Amino acid sequence: MTETRTTSRRLPRTVSAPAALPPAGLAGLDPEWSRLFEVTRSGSAGGVTHGWHLLDNGPQLDALGVLPVGTILCVHGNPTWAYLWRGLLSAATDAAATGAPAWRVIAVDQLDMGFSSRTGSFRPLKRRVRDLGDLTDALDLAGPVITLGHDWGGVVSLGWAVDHPELLAGVMLLNTAVHHPEGDPIPAPLRLALGRGILGPATVATPAFLATTLALAHPPLSTEVKRGYRAPYLTSARRGGIGGFVADIPVALAHESRPELDRIAAAVRSLSVPTLLLWGPRDPIFSDRYLDDLVERMPHARVHRFEGAGHLLAEDADYAAAALLWLGDTVACSPADAPVLVEPVETAVSATRAAWESVGTHPLWHYLDELQCSDETALVDMQPAPRMVSWRLLSRRVRQIAAGLVHIGVKPGDRVSLLVPPSADLTAVLYACVRIGAIVVVADAGLGLAGLTRAVRGARPDFVIGAAPGLMAARVLRWPGRKISVARFSAPMARLLSVEHTLAELISLGQARLDAGDALPAEPAPSDPAAVLFTSGSTGPAKGVVYTHGQLSAVSRALFLQYGVGVGTGLVAGFAPFALLGPALGARSVTPDMDVTAPKTLTATAVAAAVAAIDATVVFLSPAALVNVVATAQALTPVDHAALAGVQRFLSAGAPISESLLAQAAALMPQATAHTPYGMTEGLLMADITLEGIRAAAASVARPQTADAVGRAAVVPTTPVAETPADTATPAGGVCVGGSTATTRIRISALDASGASVGELSDQPNVTGEIVVSAPHVKDHYDRLWLTERASRRGAVPGERWHRTGDVGHLDSAGRLWVEGRMPHVIVTAGGVVTPVGPEQRIETLSDVSRAAFVGVGPIGTQQQVAVIETVPGARRVHRAPEPLAAAVRAAVGSPVAAVLVVPGLPTDIRHNSKIDRSRLSRWAAGILSGGRWVKP
Repeated sequence: MTETRTTSRRLPRTVSAPAALPPAGLAGLDPEWSRLFEVTRSGSAGGVTHGWHLLDNGPQLDALGVLPVGTILCVHGNPTWAYLWRGLLSAATDAAATGAPAWRVIAVDQLDMGFSSRTGSFRPLKRRVRDLGDLTDALDLAGPVITLGHDWGGVVSLGWAVDHPELLAGVMLLNTAVHHPEGDPIPAPLRLALGRGILGPATVATPAFLATTLALAHPPLSTEVKRGYRAPYLTSARRGGIGGFVADIPVALAHESRPELDRIAAAVRSLSVPTLLLWGPRDPIFSDRYLDDLVERMPHARVHRFEGAGHLLAEDADYAAAALLWLGDTVACSPADAPVLVEPVETAVSATRAAWESVGTHPLWHYLDELQCSDETALVDMQPAPRMVSWRLLSRRVRQIAAGLVHIGVKPGDRVSLLVPPSADLTAVLYACVRIGAIVVVADAGLGLAGLTRAVRGARPDFVIGAAPGLMAARVLRWPGRKISVARFSAPMARLLSVEHTLAELISLGQARLDAGDALPAEPAPSDPAAVLFTSGSTGPAKGVVYTHGQLSAVSRALFLQYGVGVGTGLVAGFAPFALLGPALGARSVTPDMDVTAPKTLTATAVAAAVAAIDATVVFLSPAALVNVVATAQALTPVDHAALAGVQRFLSAGAPISESLLAQAAALMPQATAHTPYGMTEGLLMADITLEGIRAAAASVARPQTADAVGRAAVVPTTPVAETPADTATPAGGVCVGGSTATTRIRISALDASGASVGELSDQPNVTGEIVVSAPHVKDHYDRLWLTERASRRGAVPGERWHRTGDVGHLDSAGRLWVEGRMPHVIVTAGGVVTPVGPEQRIETLSDVSRAAFVGVGPIGTQQQVAVIETVPGARRVHRAPEPLAAAVRAAVGSPVAAVLVVPGLPTDIRHNSKIDRSRLSRWAAGILSGGRWVKP
């Protein structure tokens, strides 16, 4: 007796009932979509016929007089019905009415579900796949067909897909699964529903399972939408299919449906059609591990994770727009390329070397090979006491760790999350990973626990290498991946943290492999992924940015070309990525003694000590760190001053930095040229300006300006406006970040009247728009964020890699870039578009103001301008600015300001401690002005 039959016997007896039409008035459901269709079961000697209920926009397309380019076959899961797909039916029909390619959408109610027939019999997976085939045969469905499935409807749709290759043109999936590893527990909600004595009451006798599923929406569903989902399942007699679906979950090898699930899972690997995976990571049932499995089976798939969305992704996010966008990109595309045969190692190595030569750079580990016999200093650990590491030792350690990682099963393409503070250990582990082709995942602790959790879970590492704090967080928050510790723990603690190996063990295992003559794997190629680096998350959840080996090498080349950082350079990096690039540049490097999660902990004496430790000639610090360095300068000794006098170049970047702060820092390093580079995680070095350049730029705009024009962006209907004559130009304000670096191109996509960047990429001066950059070291793509990646390349020249930065600014007539804020912070008033940085700068010229933020409140197009300020001396509570101060602020801005609010402190992002969170302030100000509580933002 199979488990299915045993489980299904715990369900109430099912009854037969004919198909019916949904009641009128269900929210979002057009009654014209509903159809009833009679289908005779295949293989039925008696010609058993069942009624199906479908939602079909075909008749509406006929009425529009348009011919569909294909059909989207939508299959719901449990306990939903075709109502799940109403958004796609509506969007596809509306798009066809505008002249876009027309897609017929057929959303089925599976038998025993929705408003289709109640068959009175149990229907395992194999039968359901055949049921769907019977329906499409009866419909005489012709290709091309794109399948779309969710939950267990995803499995059924994939079963149909692999059985109908002659019709199949593509596959789309929302949260689902085709494989569950033997021995792994099934998700808790399903395990509970399958419990003895619970299955029938939870799924059939009561609507508990349905109610629990509907409660998974983010945000909660409206009463009207819940009514729509409940409509077919109002009585226990109508809920038999819900219990039957749960009973059909193949939780064991002996389950009746396990062979069919295994068949589908294996066959999916052969699908070469375009594939789109849209995912809600907050799903307690189909978690990211199931997404990982699908990506492994269909590596050509486009993937987008909607941060914050969950199991009911179709309700949580605009999946319909994403699906139609993908279809627009894909409908004319050919299937994915066939797999490439693996070449012998000798040929692969030769091809890899040729590939590196062709891109004009060398691998990240190049100097570790070149200098492996050198006893010169490669890096210095400052904590707990300075420790020198030679090139010889670093090179040997990297090879040992690399061989040890191979020994424990780390393969090229595996993801390795690094939760190690900046140190010699981190450097050695990182270079060992990239040498063997593993992909390093770097999400620094500055993101906070919530941000780190989203990052690590989203990246789905196969291995986690960490120090105690990172491993403890991984344990408590259940981060994925096999655990490796950089330190030794007691046996009980190692078990608690699930530590399988220590770094010392890897070194020993690796040396044994090397002693036995085992070679490291073939070198990765320039086009192979090397790292996933997470953004700061300052304007939303942190995003994983994927870099190839070639792109990371291009970053090091850009640093060399711009600042001369190379062999023999001593680099002090108060920003971990640049410390990690030191060995790739052949430079000796050190991270000063500081808490990397809190940049303001860096002191002037710690910088001086780091400079002295390696005779540094280049210093890189974040703006937040720089504030405290300047504030603690009085503690410097004559010896410290002497060390700092040897610095030749000083850099600070990551957030806007004032001329006065840069000048104060430069005074501590009197022989150094002070630079403030412009870049982002997606492109670390895009533009550069010196302190002298900042002063020259300020002088070039220090002339009278008309109040109405200052701070207001040049806007366009569809194309950029013409350049204003130089003698009457009124710049929009902003922070000048200089000209493009040696390998970078910078363009502007002009804003329209709604604040959208719609202009073609242009280097025309004095036009405000989104800043768009191109360089060999721009990121490859966003990790599992297809929609975000697509948007970041919008308007790019075909065949070229451009990145939309999300920053807004303009180029001046000298080719210098001015940053005016972030695209989400652009203010769209009735009088035009306003960018925030210019008004903030003018407000901050007032003696009573220490810092300012300028935000918009209200609907786009009629937003009101609000200034939020920190005063001198600082305020203890939130209040409206006194009238004299408010009048001075309004005069400085030069355009209507609805309110001037004083706060004890402006909110900043976690990681940089310097970027003002304007989005948060906008929401807060809106609450204050609408009568909310006067609380701190």
